[in-house]
Amino acid sequence: MSTGKMMRTPITTHPLLLLLLLQQLLQPVQFQEVDTDFDSPDDDMEEFEEYLEEFHRTGPTRPPTKEKVERRVIIEPGMPLYDRDYCNEEIMRKNVYHKQRCVTEHYFLLMQYDELQKICYNRFVPCKNGVRKCNRSKGLVEGVYCNLTEAFEIPWCKYESFYRRGYVLITCTWQNEIHKLIPHTINDLVEPPKHRSFLNEDGVFVIPP
Repeated sequence: MSTGKMMRTPITTHPLLLLLLLQQLLQPVQFQEVDTDFDSPDDDMEEFEEYLEEFHRTGPTRPPTKEKVERRVIIEPGMPLYDRDYCNEEIMRKNVYHKQRCVTEHYFLLMQYDELQKICYNRFVPCKNGVRKCNRSKGLVEGVYCNLTEAFEIPWCKYESFYRRGYVLITCTWQNEIHKLIPHTINDLVEPPKHRSFLNEDGVFVIPP
């Protein structure tokens, strides 16, 4: 039997199989028709749907929620915080972006959300980047500062990672649903000076005379 006849045999003897195969190949790929029959927790599916909604959103960014802050900012012990590729891996894994573009900077904090949320009720201190009021943590926190170095559109974002141990400066927003202040933005992670110093009433480091 010739090679041509051998190759045509499955097609002629199994037309139903070929039809099903063609139907699968020609079916358009649509995120709205993702098969959800696989074993996946409900919270993973909700996170995926939220990711798609935020990815295609062109209007104002939705206000932060506890879940979003936990997912994008709070980190657990695992990968060494000194790792040079920490930001590149974590930003991609946690889908940290802004309207389909790379964020210019980001902070990951090694702490519990409840501890971060309590900082919203600490006294105000000056912030960076022209922000007038931030709340500062009372103790030192470990984290990673990510600074964008290459590209501006995902998924080609490249970041430089910097380990920091310092005071967290955050802005907060009032959430009516739970009647509490919740973290909105991580403004900075300020490393204390190595020389002897103290904080004045405004929370600014001052070198004693």
